[in-house]
Amino acid sequence: MSVVAVPSAVSALSADTPNARAVPDTSAPVGIFDSGLGGLSVLRAVRALLPHERLIYVADSLHAPYGERDDAFITARTMAIGEWLVAQGAKALVVACNTATAQSIAFVRERLAIPLVGVEPGVKPAAAASKTRVVGMLATQVTLKSTRFQSLLDRYAGDCRFICQPGHGLVQAVERCDTSSPQLMALLESYLRPMLDAGADTLVLGCTHYPFLDRAIREIAGERLQIVDTSVAVARQLERLLDANALRNTDASLERLPRFCSTADGESQRQLAASLLQLNASVEHVDIPSRAPQAV
Repeated sequence: MSVVAVPSAVSALSADTPNARAVPDTSAPVGIFDSGLGGLSVLRAVRALLPHERLIYVADSLHAPYGERDDAFITARTMAIGEWLVAQGAKALVVACNTATAQSIAFVRERLAIPLVGVEPGVKPAAAASKTRVVGMLATQVTLKSTRFQSLLDRYAGDCRFICQPGHGLVQAVERCDTSSPQLMALLESYLRPMLDAGADTLVLGCTHYPFLDRAIREIAGERLQIVDTSVAVARQLERLLDANALRNTDASLERLPRFCSTADGESQRQLAASLLQLNASVEHVDIPSRAPQAV
């Protein structure tokens, strides 16, 4: 099974506003935000490509998963965490959550005076890669129903048939560090089997939690599916955005261990970072109240 990661699957949203810093602070951190632990797959790719950047990762695990929340809630949380990261000195923000990108990134980029990078399902690269013209899509219900996703299908799906499957339960499994239990395998099998039976040769992971299920997917599908994972593409787009705004840090002398934060107790985040990223770090609890609903 091969993995495809291509830049065309990424949404780059820069904020060129009068409020932007006149003198870029290249040593400032990059903020990475997800509804929970899935964005750690993006953090992993960012660290590999940009090893000199300081990173602050916020997991909104208290409110995960976003995939079953309404639009106003998702926008309120994304805005609140974006503002919190700006207050922490972040020079750029990666919204490492497909659901938050689909529902709220346009709102947030108009209000934050730092560059933003979002992530969205890799419809275009999947359509280009598929030989059978049948593609499986695993994503949250909110992402699949979003206008942004439908626009991607309209623009790039072409003659491909996309079998779209809401991944109910998968985010919750990753959040509790379950990537291989019999229950998880049975659930994943129920999602992948109809795709395989229909002739799919490509699978889009439309949620940043799902790359942590790569091994489980391989056990079920063998070499029949190539996986489209956008985390590497996100890192590359962040690199371009930092360079374009003269924000890239090249000083290798500073400590580069990410600062991990969680709105929950952080224990699952600590375990996942240790087991999947080989990072033994503490997780800081943070309280980030939502914006008032009328402000969204």
